[in-house]
Amino acid sequence: MSAHGPRSSPRLRRTVMASSTSFPPPHAAASTSRALRSLLFDGSRIIRVAGAHNPLGARLAERAGFDGVWASGLEVSASQGVPDTDILTMTELHSVAAVMAESVAVPLVADCDAGYGGVPNVMRMVRMYEASGIAAVSMEDKTFPKRNSFIPGRQDLVSTEEFCSKVEAAKHAQRGPEFMVIARTETLVAGGELPEALDRCRAYAEAGADAVLIHSKDRSPQRVLEFLECWQDPSTPVVVVPTTYHSVTAAALQEAGASMVIYANHGLRASIAAVENAFRSILANGSSTEIESVITPVHSVFELQGTAETLAAEAKFSVPDSNVR
Repeated sequence: MSAHGPRSSPRLRRTVMASSTSFPPPHAAASTSRALRSLLFDGSRIIRVAGAHNPLGARLAERAGFDGVWASGLEVSASQGVPDTDILTMTELHSVAAVMAESVAVPLVADCDAGYGGVPNVMRMVRMYEASGIAAVSMEDKTFPKRNSFIPGRQDLVSTEEFCSKVEAAKHAQRGPEFMVIARTETLVAGGELPEALDRCRAYAEAGADAVLIHSKDRSPQRVLEFLECWQDPSTPVVVVPTTYHSVTAAALQEAGASMVIYANHGLRASIAAVENAFRSILANGSSTEIESVITPVHSVFELQGTAETLAAEAKFSVPDSNVR
């Protein structure tokens, strides 16, 4: 694959050519997908992405300096008060990801669980997400409905062949050449071993995946680092999510061969702790005075909302009401 072009595996060439003549030209996602591709294949540094579940969180990640935003299935589910077990529908999750993508200039990568069903569901998912200006979707090789990787108990995977068919369908469905599909393997999460994870990811890359994501719930980064050492496909970037093996640095992951690191749920977890502490303090002290010096002032909230820009537009374009004296 060239440094700035999409993958074109032998299995995909015919379907991609058919897709390019079947659908309208690329929509809003082209520019952010192109930016994400450029970042990934530049190779000079690892891409750092932060998880969020609404436009406010996305803007905070962008303002902090992250290269992109992860529309986290865990975060969105938690924000709605339900487990991350495919309870929310594709439409519900897409509506959140779409407004997040609109709210920031950096690329948005959407966590799309197991693709929300079979091949037709995957194809509809890609078309909806691409049309909304989202740069990439990540899809994992679990059975539907899936459960979050860190929930104890069942973690079942579909066959390699079945997931490859989902990847091929996803790439066939996209309208423009820049949109990216990330194939995520849960082999290590499900109790499998490194050779199987490598075999699966190689098959997913051959099926047309633009990048692969190796996930792990180990406390040590060792198996992820071993995966990176064994990965021999420079045309397919590797994405990692160090939620449990958090001691490893982005620099160390880059040196090992990772192209993108996702801090998938840290904003949510930080905000839960902060809100709990603030509410406890108010109840314990009878007022909010004790925490006013450590919470964000209201004018900063207005800034994040874009209030100044809204007022400026109103002043410039609104017609004065002749009935107001």
